[in-house]
Amino acid sequence: MSAYKGTIFLIPSFLSEDNDLQFMAPQVIDVIRHTDYYLVENIRTARRYISKLKSGRVIEEMTFFTLDKKTTEKEVGSYFKEIPAGSTIGIISEAGCPGVADPGAAAVTYGHKNGFLVKPLPGPSSILMALMGSGFSGQQFAFKGYLPVNRAERTKEIRFLEKQSAKGETQLFMETPFRNNHMLEDLLKELGAETLLCIASDISGASEMIKTQKVADWRKNPPDLYKKPTIFGLGTRK
Repeated sequence: MSAYKGTIFLIPSFLSEDNDLQFMAPQVIDVIRHTDYYLVENIRTARRYISKLKSGRVIEEMTFFTLDKKTTEKEVGSYFKEIPAGSTIGIISEAGCPGVADPGAAAVTYGHKNGFLVKPLPGPSSILMALMGSGFSGQQFAFKGYLPVNRAERTKEIRFLEKQSAKGETQLFMETPFRNNHMLEDLLKELGAETLLCIASDISGASEMIKTQKVADWRKNPPDLYKKPTIFGLGTRK
């Protein structure tokens, strides 16, 4: 008899609507075939994703709970109380790997505290893929998530990240897609002309662009990043 109360699988999802089955490991589909309960960032997106995987499962036979940034610890606990003991539970984020820049970590924390086996599955991560494609150091790096919304605070943070990147520690961060162009404007205004900036946009999508060049070069022809999921990076090259 298992010593665990159940198993929590961290199930990666597509980064782009252009993705298909070739972007997912067979193990992901196999887990979905045997999982009835899911905590997901967006139920509609999760249902559409599972349908696209063609696992043979009937969506109506699955139970979904919303786990987003507004979900409280108490709500997470209430979800698990509705799930039969010994069940397999899937965590799915809006895009990429759950628990990375994603509220899925709340369910993982609950699982560790309450005797569940936690098993992350391999899959696409826009953060790591941006780092891989940047040409920056992968030995020392930091993901800063979203920068402050306040203009003065954001400017201060941008300058701090620039200093950190000059020391050899790659700095990765992001913005909500509809504000990407505003972020880019601030970066091109505040960063030094010789600073290297990587823009990794629409990773694995039809308009994918991963490019690193000096800020001075970006200023000559800034891309339109509106509504395109994007990771920004600052770093140095060997």
